[in-house]
Amino acid sequence: MPNIRRLTLSTDEYVTGVLARNPAILGRAITLVESQAVSHQAQIQEVLSHLAPHAGRSKRIGVTGIPGAGKSTFLETFGTHLVNQGLRLAVLAVDPSSTLTGGSILADKLRMEKLSQNPHAFIRPSPSGPALGGVTQRTREAILVCEAAGFDVVIVETVGVGQNEIAVRAMVDYFLLLMIAGAGNEIQGLKKGVVELADTIVINKADGDNHHRCVEAQAEMQGAVHYLRPTAENWSTPVLLASGVSGLGIKEIWCIACEFFRLNEVSGTLAGRRREQAVKWMHALIAEHLQARFYGNEWVKNALVEAEAAVAGGKVAPLQAAARLLSAARGAPHAPN
Repeated sequence: MPNIRRLTLSTDEYVTGVLARNPAILGRAITLVESQAVSHQAQIQEVLSHLAPHAGRSKRIGVTGIPGAGKSTFLETFGTHLVNQGLRLAVLAVDPSSTLTGGSILADKLRMEKLSQNPHAFIRPSPSGPALGGVTQRTREAILVCEAAGFDVVIVETVGVGQNEIAVRAMVDYFLLLMIAGAGNEIQGLKKGVVELADTIVINKADGDNHHRCVEAQAEMQGAVHYLRPTAENWSTPVLLASGVSGLGIKEIWCIACEFFRLNEVSGTLAGRRREQAVKWMHALIAEHLQARFYGNEWVKNALVEAEAAVAGGKVAPLQAAARLLSAARGAPHAPN
């Protein structure tokens, strides 16, 4: 057994630890794959290449909703139900990073206190960083690591900051949208693009005095989804009620999810989604690599400050400045006009 207190582990130690379902090494492996350090990139690729043959067997579920929709409380209750069914669960909870400081709260383990203490559950909060789409730049890699560790279900809880979190749809098999009653049309309107992609919609916080409003919201949303294009063959997006506090609807939501997986495994829809996701992952890695090479180019580094000042001062159009920098990165710098 490796000494996990060491600052670095070997590739074999990471791989062996993840496959052995060691939670400490699992956490460190995700930290490794999330690293942006150039010195880590080669080892990240080695670790992922060894783990990839052991991945792909879990049910991937995305959960999103506006801030205040009760995602963490819902997941605490929903996740507890899953582990009580004998399933091993990983939750990748993405916390929003501050655009000013770059810091994030990373408080999901505190909000899911009961679930985080369950030996059959693993909760990993990660900062969203500069990535859009409600996910991190390494969410796909983190999913792969968790799958290699043998988790039956991997849930990705997104930031929930608006339409941009639809990026998670390209990473999961089943997409669950949490909504609340009485949030106001101006807030719920942010969700239009997400509603069209949701495999199941849940009106959350349907407890106490709020239950009646949730029933009304459910009826309204059922009328709306009737006009949407189905997200999968032979599937009509259900609208359910739930409460993370009382447990209302939790069992039914999991039954609906299982039925979705059953139908779409038979039809081949899930396999098709996985193939599309693999291609999108490839393109994302290419884009990331090209961006890193661009900003790592020495000429670009030297010219960037001047170009930014020229654009900010209105002396050069953004399109013109971008063209010069891109041309320079290809080895043919343009002389300033």
